[in-house]
Amino acid sequence: MVYSGGCQCGAVRFKVASSLGEASICHCRMCQKAFGSWGAAFVAVDKASLTWTRGAAAEFRSSAIVNRGFCAGCGTPLYMHEHGDNQIELAIGSLDTPGAIQKISRESGVESKLHWFAQLHNLPAETTAESRTAADMLQLKSLQHPDHDT
Repeated sequence: MVYSGGCQCGAVRFKVASSLGEASICHCRMCQKAFGSWGAAFVAVDKASLTWTRGAAAEFRSSAIVNRGFCAGCGTPLYMHEHGDNQIELAIGSLDTPGAIQKISRESGVESKLHWFAQLHNLPAETTAESRTAADMLQLKSLQHPDHDT
C-alpha cells in the first residue's frame, strides 16, 4: 500500500511505500505546543519507506532526542522523530487519507492530558454547513492544497 500526504499549502509532500504502523496520541506539553492543540495524533512508519516528493520539511529540535518536522511556509506539523529510531511518527492529519487509521493503540504523555479531553465525545456535533450561514458557505472555499498529489 502507498500512502501520501503533506502540508496545508502543498509546498511539502510525501509518500509512504509500506503499511502504516501503530497509531497513538500524545498529550505531552511538547506536542501540545508543536500542534497548538490538546496534543497530537501520530502513526508510525518505517523511516526508509518515507519519500519526500515535493519540498522538504523544516525541523525543530524540541528536546535532546526529538526533532519535529513542519512546513516552513504554512506551519503544518508533519512528524516527530526520535534520534536513532528507524521509525518516524507522521502526524495523522497530514495524511491525504487520515481515515485510513482505524484504531488508536495508545495514549502517552498523559501527565499533561487536559482535563476536558475525556469529555470531547459528549459535545454536540454538527457539520460545517450546519454551523455556517448559506452566505458563509459560499465564501468558505478552501485555499489549501488538495488531498492528493498535483
